[in-house]
Amino acid sequence: MPRTKKPVPAKKGTVSKVSKVKRVPSKLSLPVLSPKGEKIGVISLQEEVFGVAYNAQLIAQAVRVYQMNQREGSASTKTRGMVEGSTRKIYRQKGTGRARHGGIRAPIFIGGGITFGPQPRSIHKTIPKQMKKKALESALSYKKGTDSITVVDGLKDLPLKTKLFAQMLKTIGVSKRALVVYGDETKMIERALKNIRSVSVYPFSSLSVYEVMAHANIVFTKDALVSLVSKLTKE
Repeated sequence: MPRTKKPVPAKKGTVSKVSKVKRVPSKLSLPVLSPKGEKIGVISLQEEVFGVAYNAQLIAQAVRVYQMNQREGSASTKTRGMVEGSTRKIYRQKGTGRARHGGIRAPIFIGGGITFGPQPRSIHKTIPKQMKKKALESALSYKKGTDSITVVDGLKDLPLKTKLFAQMLKTIGVSKRALVVYGDETKMIERALKNIRSVSVYPFSSLSVYEVMAHANIVFTKDALVSLVSKLTKE
């Protein structure tokens, strides 16, 4: 009969099985302001989104990929086979005392082709989805730590006038270059904000690490912040 191994008893002071304990993240919070600058409530934030350690290398990588993808890669030059011109030999091979040439389209002549010039190419870069998510969370946590995030509610009740929205930003204390992030319920405010030179307007679904880091202040509408946190915690 084959020998069977006897079970090895656990050593004293050790645990054979470790039960997994689900970690419940602690809460952060931000005050919610009205268009008049009055505090009308408090919104809780997930620590896994706004309490992440600052990762400069990951943020720099995400920004570099974003900037590369803004380029088209459409620069184009013509080689000597693409430019217009005769293919006739411009003068005889020998007896002139000059260098030998085969055609007027050579790169050394004015109007000739370009040697090793740029050609259309794809310069699109990608970054893993989880790395992109972690970079955005790190950037948002950095802005939260520097008190650069403001949450506003009630903007959909304001008349869509640029002057009123510019005054609203001054009232809530946003005077420098600002990024306003709106949600599905407040997408109409883009019409009033897009004409302000120092303000950029983006939906929460298109928020990028570059935009977060490039602006001194970030103004979230309440519905945009709730939707963004919900999106990041589900991914």
